[in-house]
Amino acid sequence: MANNTSIQLSPLMNTYARFPLTLAEGKGSYVWDINADKYLDFTSGIAVCNLGHAPEPVKEALENQLKKIWHTSNLYHIPGQKKLAELLVENSCGDRVFFCNSGAEANEAAIKLARRYSQKIKGTDSVEIITFKQSFHGRTMATLSATGQEKIQDGFFPLVPGFQYLPYNDMEALEQLEELAPCAVMLELVQGEGGVIPADEKWVKALSDICTEKGILLMVDEIQTGIGRTGKLFAYEHYGIEPDVISIAKGLGSGFPIGAIIAKEEAARGFEPGSHGSTFGGNPLAVTAGLATLNTILSGNILEEAAKLGDYLHNKLFELKKKLGSIREIRGIGLLIGIVVEGNALDIVNKALQQKTLILTAGPNVIRILPPLTSTKEEINSFIDTMEIVLQSN
Repeated sequence: MANNTSIQLSPLMNTYARFPLTLAEGKGSYVWDINADKYLDFTSGIAVCNLGHAPEPVKEALENQLKKIWHTSNLYHIPGQKKLAELLVENSCGDRVFFCNSGAEANEAAIKLARRYSQKIKGTDSVEIITFKQSFHGRTMATLSATGQEKIQDGFFPLVPGFQYLPYNDMEALEQLEELAPCAVMLELVQGEGGVIPADEKWVKALSDICTEKGILLMVDEIQTGIGRTGKLFAYEHYGIEPDVISIAKGLGSGFPIGAIIAKEEAARGFEPGSHGSTFGGNPLAVTAGLATLNTILSGNILEEAAKLGDYLHNKLFELKKKLGSIREIRGIGLLIGIVVEGNALDIVNKALQQKTLILTAGPNVIRILPPLTSTKEEINSFIDTMEIVLQSN
């Protein structure tokens, strides 16, 4: 029984340092708090609301599905799964799809698939998976063990064994792959939580070539970069490579929890009935949201416009950098942008909040910008005006 106390304590665990803001409504690039104050949201729910808040096609599809059936479990066929899987396969280099609930679960599935493929299909005892320093792959025990950041792992020892971390974008470090003989390599093509650091194209190509030559599975974590965030459906398309496994989540459901891995046929042989599963993964509501989201992105010119908008935002930020000494660097791809600043990034985020604009950090001195793919130039201009005010006062 809980102890009685005169101090009002929250029943929620103390896991989030929340901003002093309660959001009650959202539409497009804007959200409104409980006082009806309007904010420009350039976080997109951390790269989730790629079509903006409450996009009509997704809303209508979900409302229709709510009248039918919500959940069945994966003991039975779910038609929407097949349709969404077909759409993902048609628009990627993969052949098979497994659905789950989140990005961490998608990366867990990728890790399990890699190890099981190595042991059961290839008949080897190789279980090591190479990831990279400053990477972020999730907060479950396996995915935080895969993450190359000590602050994420702090207090959770012993970690899950079988992960080794190499320096990111380091060509010489790739020479260690033959000696380490891993079953797989997992990487982000833009390290989002690690500072919005894009992978070097030559380095990625060299890594891909080594994996192909040595029979190492190449697994790309597209949790944050996927579903149009970089101006292409998947970030790997910028690099001219074909991963064996792609993990996705965030932007796939427009805010409805859904994740997936897309695997090439050979890698997918690692799973068979009973080797992996999920009660909720890919249930009728989840795949309805995913289908409506993906169809909306693919049916129009959203990807093309998002790429143009990303160029426009980058150019505007470079112009601002010339005016202000507090911006040290601008990096990223498409609408996943990092602004390296002088001083504390969180201070700038808080000042932007006071100006009714929502942005994020990606480390102590990096601001992360994640506008909806459907943003307008007028909204970009408004954001730039706010950043000029905020950075001048910093």
